[in-house]
Amino acid sequence: MTANKHLSERSVDRDPFLQFGKWYSERESEDVAFPNAFSLATATLNGDVSVRTVLLKDFTNAGFVFFTNYSGRKGRQLAENGKAAMLFYWPDPGRQVRIEGSVEKISEAESLEYFSRRPRESRIGAWASDQSSVIPGREYLDNRFDEFEEKFSGKNIPLPPHWGGFRIVPAWFEFWQEGKHRLHDRITYSLTDKGWVIKRLAP
Repeated sequence: MTANKHLSERSVDRDPFLQFGKWYSERESEDVAFPNAFSLATATLNGDVSVRTVLLKDFTNAGFVFFTNYSGRKGRQLAENGKAAMLFYWPDPGRQVRIEGSVEKISEAESLEYFSRRPRESRIGAWASDQSSVIPGREYLDNRFDEFEEKFSGKNIPLPPHWGGFRIVPAWFEFWQEGKHRLHDRITYSLTDKGWVIKRLAP
């Protein structure tokens, strides 16, 4: 269902984080799987681009946090080129949010706090998987899981040194809302020395 009201420069909150929070809360209240899923685009320094779906775990005015294996492809690209773009696409009620900015690692303490709350099997999996590396088959992965399950049997599972969180610190937002006749509403926020500047773009 398309959102009923037009999105305008006057109707949005002056703070893009608050505007995102309003839309995100509405999304979370809907009966949908993974309301926190978003597409994450990263690139190497020479411009090779890749994109994948990850899960948002936290957001504040400091930025948007997700967790991953630092040794995987996206982790390596973010270490090489600390810029990223996010896309939340919500076909019902016809909205999407694009966010672009710089990326920083969160602290080890923050990563540990989240890691300790994950299901035990997921924590073992973080040790077992050398993300993005070529493996001989599924059996290899299952065996690795069994090895670490035995290693940590009856013990606390420590935070892997190759695993933790990234925070995307936005410099630009776009709030897109579906409109009639493909005349969609597009409102952007750009960060300047004087704060956030709001503009409307043609669809």
